Amino acid sequence: MNGNGLSSSHSSFSIVKVGLLAAIIGIIGGVAAEGLHRLIGLVTNLVFYQRFGTHIESPLESPLGVGIIFIPAIGGLMIGLIAKYGTPLVRGHGIPEAMEAILLKRSKIPPRVALLKPLSAAISIGSGGPFGAEGPIIQTGGALGSLLGQAVHMTVAERKVLLACGAAAGLSATFGTPVAAVIFAIELLLFEFRTRSFIPLVIASTIAAEMHIVFIGPEPVFAVPAGEFGDPLNLLFFLVLGLLCGGTAIVLTRSLHWVEDGFHRLPINHYLFPAVGGLFVGAVGYAVPRLTYHGLDVFGPGYTVIENTVTGQYALDFLLILLFSKAAVWLVALGSGTSGGTLAPIFMIGAALGAAFGLTLKKTFPDLDVSTTSFALAGMAAVFGGSTRATFASI
Repeated sequence: MNGNGLSSSHSSFSIVKVGLLAAIIGIIGGVAAEGLHRLIGLVTNLVFYQRFGTHIESPLESPLGVGIIFIPAIGGLMIGLIAKYGTPLVRGHGIPEAMEAILLKRSKIPPRVALLKPLSAAISIGSGGPFGAEGPIIQTGGALGSLLGQAVHMTVAERKVLLACGAAAGLSATFGTPVAAVIFAIELLLFEFRTRSFIPLVIASTIAAEMHIVFIGPEPVFAVPAGEFGDPLNLLFFLVLGLLCGGTAIVLTRSLHWVEDGFHRLPINHYLFPAVGGLFVGAVGYAVPRLTYHGLDVFGPGYTVIENTVTGQYALDFLLILLFSKAAVWLVALGSGTSGGTLAPIFMIGAALGAAFGLTLKKTFPDLDVSTTSFALAGMAAVFGGSTRATFASI
């Protein structure tokens, strides 16, 4: 304690300095997010279509035919090599690694993570991995914030806030949602709501959201029409959906641990696990749309599929197949220890579950005013909240 009754850690915290650095992080985070998305698009176009381009495309129309089965496995093999000869921190989906850096490593992230994490994520997702770029962007942004804090010799408390600012900037730049990014960082990284951290988070997230507008435009990532609550009786069904989504989140979490344990029982080097997981992804991603519906795409982040699900473009059987196939490839790929984010897959699983629930209600109670869009959005939020325990950010 000092003479004013303030703790030394609090009195040494310069909110002005951290705020200025947060502005820089917001710009860097926005550029990094755009760069990663373009890199993913470049990898996708090169490996599936043998052309140059940075727009993220679905691999389903690739001229390689059955050869696309092996592309995710090759990508997984490259991830294993990067993890072995670069840093094992490229494995995983990014958010736990950022939390670990804050809780156990004094908010210090090695410099190589800032380079190798986005590279590995681009290879993994670009080669068909069933992930989103959000987790890697969060970890990359956090790494950039941590590195900046280390470069200017800041305190642990200041560096922790900068790491969170980088993570929030990455998320905000991806979705253009600064408020959600701030809440996300508070709930999952900082575990505190204080002025000294809130103001820098707002600065970084707001600037990153502006970068999103500069690079992508003001339109939302998911063009969703305004959903209506419908009949007041629907409130009871939303409660049922909440229980169903909570159970789904538990099943997903336990299944992931089971898959991870299964991989560690394989009689091969653990750096080969991502290649094995990639082979499963390729086989399912190739077979499912050919045996069921042509547009059923479980490769990559699937933003278009998520939007179509929320806007009610799919039938009930399509949604159920999408739900189970996406969950299967995501769990196996993530459990293998490859690189990729969890937000987009969770959004797709939750949206499919909610939309399927809404369509089931329509069939069961034809006179009930049911908005499948509202149930799909609620499913997205509920499964995400149940899986991450970030209740307010999910809303």
